[in-house]
Amino acid sequence: MRLAEEKGQSAASRQHVAVMVDEVVGLVRALNPMTIVDLTVGMGGHAAALLRATDAHLLGLDRDATALATAAVNLAEFGSRVTLRQADFAGFDAVLEQCGMPCVGVILADLGMSSFALDDPERGFSFRLDGPLDMRMDRGQQLRAYDLVNEETEAELARIIFEYGEERASRRIARAIVEARRRRPIDTTGELSGLIEGVLGSNRRGGIHPATRTFQALRIAVNHELESLAALLDLGPARLQVGGRMIVLAYHSLEDRPVKQRFRELVREGLFAPVTRKAMRPGVEEAASNPRARSARLRCIERVAQ
Repeated sequence: MRLAEEKGQSAASRQHVAVMVDEVVGLVRALNPMTIVDLTVGMGGHAAALLRATDAHLLGLDRDATALATAAVNLAEFGSRVTLRQADFAGFDAVLEQCGMPCVGVILADLGMSSFALDDPERGFSFRLDGPLDMRMDRGQQLRAYDLVNEETEAELARIIFEYGEERASRRIARAIVEARRRRPIDTTGELSGLIEGVLGSNRRGGIHPATRTFQALRIAVNHELESLAALLDLGPARLQVGGRMIVLAYHSLEDRPVKQRFRELVREGLFAPVTRKAMRPGVEEAASNPRARSARLRCIERVAQ
């Protein structure tokens, strides 16, 4: 979750707009790829733009079955040029095998949180919308934020909140959670948000809501997001054909740092070349009109040899 994504916005005002679409299309159109893999297809924003700009076949993956159903509607005009699969992108290697795609022209991963799920109180991602403590991207999995909040030890909660949320007050928050759940389970996002606000106060530097970092941490832990990203960075580059490009959009340092490090390693090994020497950032107009884009960092590498 972008740390400022919910700052100053009501649920009614937020709409999902794909981030840095023009930049992504520009990086892909020049290749004229035959195959594109969108590992986080969501509602199909990037996918639709890429299908209009190229003649490629697109394989779209997402963990969220509801988002995939929406993507199927939004991409219906492209017919057989689109294949959709429900999968965590950590397992995209197996999906490529199933689809008979040993190598592809483009791999795109937008690691940002979709407002499609964020704005649904029943999904439990937002600290501004009261709902069950869920946070599962794949609602078929068992682990929920409720389980972590109500069952993990104080030490483990503090670790999760510190490592995945980069929250300096992680120990105080973990202690308050454990004390509160002794009286009764913490059931909702509103309860947890209010609890954190009681520990940290209602105002924090930069205008960030006090619960932002904790909610980010829990979501990352519930969905094993960093483990999935590590698998993608390990397996993805080998699936690119020569001349193919891998594009990753990250929104906070826990995502961007491993992407930057892995891309540098691949370039040093000589099989890849950097397309973006530094991370690309959204333009001033996009950042102003789409708050979700403000923290985006886009990195791209190209395979130059087998």
